[in-house]
Amino acid sequence: MSKPLNILFVTSEAEPFAKTGGLADVSSALPQMIKELGHEIRIMMPRYGTISERKFKLHDVIRLREIPITIGAETRVAHVNSSFISNLKAKVQVYFLANKDMFDRPGMYVHPTTKKDYEDNDTRFIFFCRGVLDTLKLLGWKPDIIHCNDWQTGLIPAYLKTTYKNDPFFKNIKTAFTIHNLAFQGVFPAASFDKTGLPGSEFTMEGVEFYDKLNFMKAGLMYSDVITTVSEKYAQEISTTVEFGCGLEGVLQQRKSALHGIINGVDYSIWNPETDEHLENRYDIKSLEGKAANKRELLDKFKLEYNEHVPVIGMISRLADQKGFDLIKEIADDALKMDIQMIFLGSGEKKYHEFLESLRKKYPNKVGIEFGFHDELAHLIEAGTDMFLMPSQYEPCGLNQIYSLKYGTVPIVRATGGLDDTIQDVEGANGTGFKFKKYESKELLKAIQRAVKAFGDQKAWLKIMKTGMSKDFSWESSAKKYISLYRNLLK
Repeated sequence: MSKPLNILFVTSEAEPFAKTGGLADVSSALPQMIKELGHEIRIMMPRYGTISERKFKLHDVIRLREIPITIGAETRVAHVNSSFISNLKAKVQVYFLANKDMFDRPGMYVHPTTKKDYEDNDTRFIFFCRGVLDTLKLLGWKPDIIHCNDWQTGLIPAYLKTTYKNDPFFKNIKTAFTIHNLAFQGVFPAASFDKTGLPGSEFTMEGVEFYDKLNFMKAGLMYSDVITTVSEKYAQEISTTVEFGCGLEGVLQQRKSALHGIINGVDYSIWNPETDEHLENRYDIKSLEGKAANKRELLDKFKLEYNEHVPVIGMISRLADQKGFDLIKEIADDALKMDIQMIFLGSGEKKYHEFLESLRKKYPNKVGIEFGFHDELAHLIEAGTDMFLMPSQYEPCGLNQIYSLKYGTVPIVRATGGLDDTIQDVEGANGTGFKFKKYESKELLKAIQRAVKAFGDQKAWLKIMKTGMSKDFSWESSAKKYISLYRNLLK
């Protein structure tokens, strides 16, 4: 039997401690599954001010009370807290790199009132990247692999290949770097490079420089030993097209042999209508009465009338162009001429808050909206709607369409990234949803019309629902692919 691996999983967010999106779900579920499969894996992330010491039973790691971290010409001090995430089979240790000036704020990357990025995000995540490596050394625990995630961790592979390369402690440690969303790259002015402490020779096109700016994401892509992203289709899209490559398609083409697409899994201990602790009315593929009860409860919550013959379309999303709201805006009136109801949950750009408000006023009997994010309501929307809408301009993986399958809620998606990889159109055999290819509002409308028409044939609709519910996107298969990748790296 192969020797168990030691893996440090570095992330800027993880459930249940801090979350802005799917990265937090992955950063919790994937390490737990890797631990279940017999490997030693630990997580390291920032200690944000919103992480409750009492709720999560945080304790100080005594020998890590004062860690000096160099940022440019100054030194800041970090300390480390520890906690655990666990399921029935695995318990994963989590280290929190703490510094009040850096991380004790109301938002993680963006000020919640102004909606603007913190101006010192460069300093904050230089501090985090260096802090991760300095902490490891003081901890005396040497991983085989450091698995970095998204731009906030992108400097770690660069440090290992340069600043720390002659330190015997870090010898033979390999790095994996996962792109969760290439559009967010951590780009800062050239002056930020001096804060990194990287050798001046690295501020070039072959290094971390990007149009005379410092690019954290590019650093991760250039210096890591292997690159992964969260679906096969997205790996292909970002390395071959300007549309999806966000300016880094050339870099990804250059490193194509190191790039792998591994679809995200789903934590079915949380997202399963049979056991969902947020639902009063649980159900499964053999007994679907609870789904109708959830639909009734959901509509009651939004003061909309229940009718089993009228399909309810749900959407849980950031309110942003990327998520297809520009298309929805163009076809909303045409869609709502049909006998449907729509429920939205999310927050984001002001223009889409205003658009949804106006839609609710115009169609008070058809549209329900909740701004913000509420976990319990998200579960009820998955359980209580008939269809789930994800018309994204691009979607690296997407998780809600996979949750929807399990809940018997039929996805309507654009054929991009993970949406294309996980949903089969009903026009083929074993279809699970409705897809459209071109990013055009008329194509989205046609997909909605196809879905609404199909809903009219309840026998056929039930088959689509059950085909989706029988799909298995659990984390085990994805975790095994990561482990295989780690082992190949160490060879």
